[in-house]
Amino acid sequence: MAKKNARNTRGKIVEAAWHLFYEQGYEDTTVEEIIDFSSTSKGSFYHYFDGKDALLSTLSDLFDQKYLDLQEAMEPDMPAMEKLLFLNSELFRMIENSVSMDLLARLLSTQLVTNGERHLLDHKRIYYRLLRRIIAEGQQAGQLSQTRSVNDMVKVYALCERALLYDWCLCGGEYPLGEYAARQLPIFLSDFYPDNSSKDRS
Repeated sequence: MAKKNARNTRGKIVEAAWHLFYEQGYEDTTVEEIIDFSSTSKGSFYHYFDGKDALLSTLSDLFDQKYLDLQEAMEPDMPAMEKLLFLNSELFRMIENSVSMDLLARLLSTQLVTNGERHLLDHKRIYYRLLRRIIAEGQQAGQLSQTRSVNDMVKVYALCERALLYDWCLCGGEYPLGEYAARQLPIFLSDFYPDNSSKDRS
């Protein structure tokens, strides 16, 4: 119970911080505002975070909470590829509507620092566990190719998502992220289908 309460407290701080970052900007958001908005305490905040800058690396936590919600929303009998595309569509919609491009770009840039923690590559994340499960079940059901390992397919999917996010930031958001990903991701993942067939994609 104590562990669950700790996760809830940390999660409330993270969610409040990113809401405020989006609404009023990172620079104009104070630790005190985050504490107040999250209904937590100063002691709780500094128990989990050294300061506001430490919250930049928690965007992956926000994403993982979204994946937990999406996991509940997915129909169990939805084909594996549809599940993968659904996850991408919903996550990218959330990013467009609630994460500033500046902070997303900051997160992506920090992941390139060799001595920093690469949170996006942490394979213990809910993101990777969910992808492994969907792809493994898809292979068992004959919906996805079995010529590649589950881990390899997970790596390809994650790589494609990062590439789409990076390009969107690089281009300054000059195109709708979700719409562009909906067109490109099925092409990127075309060899996930059995025998490289497009099945009913047309």
